[in-house]
Amino acid sequence: MSDPLDDADCVDPHLHATLPAPTRRGFLKSAGAATGALATALPGAPVAAAPADAAPPPPAPRPASPPRRITLTVNGARHELLVEPRVTLLDALREHLALYGTKKGCDRGQCGACTVLVDGRRINSCLTLAVMQEDRAITTIEGLGQPGALHAMQAAFIEHDAFQCGYCTPGQICSAVALLQEARDGQASAVSADLRQPAALSDDEIRERMSGNLCRCGAYPNIVTAVRVVAAIRPVA
Repeated sequence: MSDPLDDADCVDPHLHATLPAPTRRGFLKSAGAATGALATALPGAPVAAAPADAAPPPPAPRPASPPRRITLTVNGARHELLVEPRVTLLDALREHLALYGTKKGCDRGQCGACTVLVDGRRINSCLTLAVMQEDRAITTIEGLGQPGALHAMQAAFIEHDAFQCGYCTPGQICSAVALLQEARDGQASAVSADLRQPAALSDDEIRERMSGNLCRCGAYPNIVTAVRVVAAIRPVA
């Protein structure tokens, strides 16, 4: 005896005409909806998470820091400034003291155009805060020499054409002045052959010690020459 379910006479002739053909996508959507409904119906069910592409709420605005009064000693002169605590030394020099010789290049400590001397040591002034440099001696390119009385390094840069556009030159000169003293103090570089004695400033030593200062004009050979000439006036070793 045949199964009634297999009998074509028992099938509604209009069934296939009214129901859409099942698909894999439709099945997955139906199963997901049923699972979600069951989960939310259970007691203690977790709250559904926000969609992954939902934008996070904006952070609450931070209150502005009140200005702070500081005293900077720049090129031998004391200056009282009222600055916001996050002002960099670079911006304090340029915007508050009008010392535009210190240049803003990358503003990220990568190009060296903003190099100044603090207690005789070279630093990138864009990477330090003005409030951190109180009670220290700051020297900018304006403090190294004056027209008619140039620093030896300034004169050597002019004599040997160690610049073209000149934008990086203040930082180059400040860095070069500092490296001479660093070598005399016995500070080694990555190419120093003997760490037990001051390094003679060969061209390789000068290039390595000046590597933090970029010249987009490519005046590096003349920069090395200028530094070597000044170093010869008072040999390191």
